[in-house]
Amino acid sequence: MYFNANNIIKKRIRFGLSHDANQLNIAYGIDKNFFLGCAVSITSILLANPNLDFSFHIFTNYINDDLELKLEQLADKYNTNITIYLVDDNSLSHLPTTKNWTIATYFRFIVADYFYEKMDKILYLDADIICKGSLQELVTLKFDDNIAYVVTEKDLIWWSKCATRLNEHKLSSGYFNAGFLLIDLNKWKEFSVNSKALALLSDSNLSENFTHLDQDVLNIILLEKVKYLDRKYNQQVSINYELKYKSSVNGYSPILDETILIHYIGPTKPWHKWARDYKCSQYFLEAKSASPWESTPLLSAITATQMRYCAKHKLHQKKFFCSIFYYFKYFLYKIKIQKNFTFNRKIR
Repeated sequence: MYFNANNIIKKRIRFGLSHDANQLNIAYGIDKNFFLGCAVSITSILLANPNLDFSFHIFTNYINDDLELKLEQLADKYNTNITIYLVDDNSLSHLPTTKNWTIATYFRFIVADYFYEKMDKILYLDADIICKGSLQELVTLKFDDNIAYVVTEKDLIWWSKCATRLNEHKLSSGYFNAGFLLIDLNKWKEFSVNSKALALLSDSNLSENFTHLDQDVLNIILLEKVKYLDRKYNQQVSINYELKYKSSVNGYSPILDETILIHYIGPTKPWHKWARDYKCSQYFLEAKSASPWESTPLLSAITATQMRYCAKHKLHQKKFFCSIFYYFKYFLYKIKIQKNFTFNRKIR
């Protein structure tokens, strides 16, 4: 074991009262940038499941007074339980990261380690998931000999590519998205999933093939030890696909009536200002309006990638001056980054 989760948790902050033993425990692992998404995700689950009992667990390396106040308001409003676990992530700092996957992506390992012997199972969700249906089925699912319930990602072509990239031909029969993991905590521990995953991620010779980091590793380790649920529990939606359609008529509409969990993948999220006018974003916006974050502004573009996509979406929305403005900001930002890079190379 590369870490002991109990030693990594610096502080626990609890809001609301504990409920009965039949509750569904749901965990998130986030950094500062995903707090709004996480809060609205929790709100959406509570709105769609008024008759179910939940306990929410947020593992994060960031918290402030305003967030604590709003989480307390959320717990009180919906009579639920929310606990913050402030993480010291130094013990994970040696693991690989990218601009899309920060150190917070590994918090799911802390979740599994921390709750072992405290409960039998837990549902791990990415913070960019919104609920629009009942989770009742997940309360009573039996694991049998499986370690986790998961949902496949994309299609057979993608599975085949992953199998080739990761040198594991069996993955051509199924590759799952790690944004939804219903975990049998006892089996996860017995199979030493955390130790195996962190060992693979720490091996630089192997990790260079991991484009999806912990997701790739979990697919390798849990091969033939997972059971697949219907895609309605992890319906992936890329808001950037909206750029492919000239209008919303007969356009991008992956969200079906039977969809239960909507997973907003990709760099554009429904909490970004340039995404608010799309039909697929409305599920997020409706839940946000029913949360203590109702008056919190949607986020503006602050990174180069966000500026570029903001400009593209504004052009697509025929907001031409706004598009030009963000393209201009994007190019200035890139020039600044290049100058800093060149300067740093010279002083070395």
